[in-house]
Parts: sequence; structure tokens; C-alpha cells
Amino acid sequence: MTDAFPSALAGPSSKERKYDRQLRLWAASGQQALEESRVLLVNSDGPWGNQSTGVPGVVGVETLKNLVLPGIGGFTIVDPAVVTEADLGVNFFLEEESLGKPRAAETCRLLRELNPDVEGTYQNKSIAELLQQEPDFLAQHRLVLVSGPIKRSSLDALRKAAEALNIPVLYTRSVGFYSTFSLQLPATFPIVETHPDPETTQDLRLLNPWPELAEAAARVNNLESLDDHQHGHVPYLLLLLHYLEKWKGAHGGNAPSNYKEKSEFREMVRSSARIKNAEGGEENYDEAVAAVLKSLNPFTLRSSTQEIFEMEECKSPKPESSDFWLIASAVREFFQQHGVLPLPGSLPDMKAQSADYVSLQNIYKSKARKDVGEVIAIVRRIESQLSARPAHIPEKEIEIFCKNAAHIKVIHGRSIPQIDGEAHTSKAIRNNINIPDSLVPAFIAFQVLDNIITEIQEGTLPSESLDDEAAWTAQTDRLMAILTSDDPSAIDEEAREHILDATQELRRTEGGELHNISSLTGGLVAQEALKVITRQYVPLDNTCLFDGVRSRSEMYKL
Repeated sequence: MTDAFPSALAGPSSKERKYDRQLRLWAASGQQALEESRVLLVNSDGPWGNQSTGVPGVVGVETLKNLVLPGIGGFTIVDPAVVTEADLGVNFFLEEESLGKPRAAETCRLLRELNPDVEGTYQNKSIAELLQQEPDFLAQHRLVLVSGPIKRSSLDALRKAAEALNIPVLYTRSVGFYSTFSLQLPATFPIVETHPDPETTQDLRLLNPWPELAEAAARVNNLESLDDHQHGHVPYLLLLLHYLEKWKGAHGGNAPSNYKEKSEFREMVRSSARIKNAEGGEENYDEAVAAVLKSLNPFTLRSSTQEIFEMEECKSPKPESSDFWLIASAVREFFQQHGVLPLPGSLPDMKAQSADYVSLQNIYKSKARKDVGEVIAIVRRIESQLSARPAHIPEKEIEIFCKNAAHIKVIHGRSIPQIDGEAHTSKAIRNNINIPDSLVPAFIAFQVLDNIITEIQEGTLPSESLDDEAAWTAQTDRLMAILTSDDPSAIDEEAREHILDATQELRRTEGGELHNISSLTGGLVAQEALKVITRQYVPLDNTCLFDGVRSRSEMYKL
């Protein structure tokens, strides 16, 4: 009889093997969030213009492809279009047999083949019809992707409905060699796992060591008695703590506080290394010297964290507040009591004997666990005061927050930008458009195109207007009048020329997509979608433009 292997010896599961690389990026918690999410793709709003040069819908499907492959829970495609010859020339998720069939059904069928774990459905109606006929339809989704153009009235209704439900919206456009996408987030969008540079997450507390750390440093006071091997393997953190005590003894108990003093302290450490160490150089002393300027700094709260602590949601959490705000309130109280945030507990690599490094690591981890325990106690007290709260916040969630407390972020979401919408959009455009090589002219060109297509769909312009210079000129002049209403000289001549060039590129293609540009853009949009769904990394705030001719992109807060 063969016994099953113990769990410790069992290999990774089939799912872990399948998603191995992405699990390294966002861990099991991110993968779970992905698998629990359903994405809505609004891929068109009905026919418009001369469709022979290509129809929109590629960039949306390419985006969805990049969400299906890593294992999104499910998706819905809303697209009333029928597959035409033009679709077959640019859309890889259609085949010759698809001709004349509903495009939503065909793209859904072929996307599902990529990953059998993902459930996909479709609707052959317009989004405006669905919002009217099925009031609960939108609420089933975690994220909305819009592959424009769709009528302004449909886009406005969709983004307002999503805003009311706190559902993020990604609006993307790809025409010719240009593409753009904008992200509309809820009014407050908190992120705990921002994944900053690992070096910035280390909090060593060398200027304010707790008793266990100070005790460990005291054990290496007699460095002169150590042999060369031991002397060359003292962890650099303990070296710095040792020499800090010497420095303080000669400077009235004060640590080096400015560049001049830190430079002197650095020379003091460097001169203490054994030049004739029988084992060669002393790498631990080199590490100590290199760490002086970045490690001997008093604790300061980042401005982004300070801003969160000052927000009313953090100061006075309510029963309906999300877990984020309750934990943030507890961490704020911890900071007020101790003047520092909970210790992350991570250590950098360093030259040391394994036993010494593990011992030092345990000191930091033990302190981190103690700090987390204190924050958990504060959270439990707050929960007890908010009697209407449901089940307790999991301790693991509190631990992750404490580990990332120095880098938490709250993004204040904005609507999908429109030149004739919020005044701050026009102001942001004026602030960026005269910068050399700015891509803002491409954004204006997309606004012109969307306005023309909206009027074609509404019947106020003939379909031939996509290639009508007069129609393009009229719409461009109208938007320019809005942008320069306060100051006619707000846009210089060079910027006006760039706007003309961008509109000519979009007019040349008559709204048609190039697959390579749409495919690349779909990858960029999917990356932002993954950040939003997993609530990890920092998403776009709020518009990105890509120029395929020069292979460059820019981000703007419009």
C-alpha cells in the first residue's frame, strides 16, 4: 500500500503551476481577487460611418485577452455589431466563418478557448438598452472596459451609473497610429500593497533601537577581541549601532544629524576596518559605510500617509466604513502613541554568519509581530465600538496593512475627461499642451473624432463626415474655443500645428484601428485593469496617450 506524500513534500498544485509567474507578482490574495472578479466590455455602440476601412472593437478584445489568460473570474461582452470583412482584417479573435454573425458571440467564443477556467457571456444589444432594461446588470461587474467610440449620451450614462456603484471604468480608443485610455476610479480608491522599491520599505530604527536590538548590539562591544573571520562577519547593522554609541559618547549623546557629521561618522566606521584581514577585505564594513547616509535618519511620515491620517474617514470610521479605514484609524492611533509606524520587519541582505543573521532577523520579526498585535488590539476595540460592524477583520489583512503602512495610498478618482465637461480638464490641457513633444494634441484629436461619430450616430451629420474636412475643422474650432475662452493665447502656434497633425492622422484612418497598435494598447490597458482588480501596485491617474509613430507614451492627470 502506498501512502500519500506528506503535505510538506507535495509539489505545487496545477493552478500554482499554471499561474506561477503572476503569483510572484500579486501573490495568492491578488489571484483570488482576480478570480472573484467579472469584467464588462462595452465594445461598440452600433454602426457608424463608412465601415469599409475598419471598425472599432480590436483594442477592447485585446485587453480582455490579457485578462482571460491570467484567470479573470468571468466577462461579459456588450456589442450590437455584426462581423464584417473589415473586422476580419484587424481582429485576430474572429475567423472567416464569423462573417455576418454577431461580433459579441464570436469574440466571446474564441476568447473562452484561451482559458477554460474563465466564464464568458455576451449581449448583442447596446449598453444604453441594457442599462434601461436590466437595472441590476452593471452591478454584477467589478470593472467596466469601454472600447470607444460610443455615443456621448451612452458614455455619460454608463460612467455615472458606474460611479454610483463605485465601479471603476477604463475608456480606451485606438485609431491609426494613436491610442489613448483614461481610468475613472471611485472618489476615494485606497491601495495597501503598492509594491514600492524594496529598499524604501526597510525601517531599521538604528537611531531609536528597541531594547532587544540594543542588547544584540551590546554583545559586539569588544570588536578588538574577535578573530579576523568573526570581525569580518559582524552584521553591518550591529556595526553601525556599535559605532553610534561611540559617537554619542563623544558628542553629548547626540547622533550625527547633518551631512558633515554623517561624513565624519562614515570615516570613523571606515577607519575601523581591518585592512590586513587574513580573509581579504571586510565587506561588512563596506556595507556599513554605504548605509550611513540612508540609514541614519530620524523617522518621518510620508506626505501621502499623513494626508490619509488627516482624512475624516480615518479620524472617525463608521459602521459602514471599509476595512481599510478601520485599520488606517488603528495605525494612526499607533503612530500618535509611538511616533513611528508599525515595524515592517524586513532586513536587507548583508555579510554575516548564518546564525547571526537569523538571530538578527528574528529580533526584527519579533518586534514586527508585537507591533501588529498592538494594532490588532486597537482594531478590535474600534470594531467593538461600532456595534453594527459585521465579522472581525482578518488578522492577516491587518498584518499586510502594517507591513505596508509607510506606503499606503489613496487615489482621488476623476471622471473620464472631456473637454466640454469639467473645467479642470481644460485647465490641465492648457498646462500641458505647449510643452515640447506633448501628446495632448492627440487627446484633442480623439475628442474631435468622438464628437463627429456621436453626431453621425445621432443623425445630425452624414456618415461621410468622417472624411469631410469641413466637419473636422468645425469640431476642432469648437473645442479650441472652449480651451482658449479665458485666454486666446493659451495655446501657441506650434501646439496648434501638432493638433492639426493629430486630427489629420485620425481623419486619414476614418476611425479604423491598426492591429499592432491596438494589441500593444490592450496590453497597457489590461495592466491598469489588473492593478485595479487586485488592488495592488499604483494605477494610472488618470489618462495615458500613446504615439505609435515615435513609440512613446505620456501620462496626464486630466
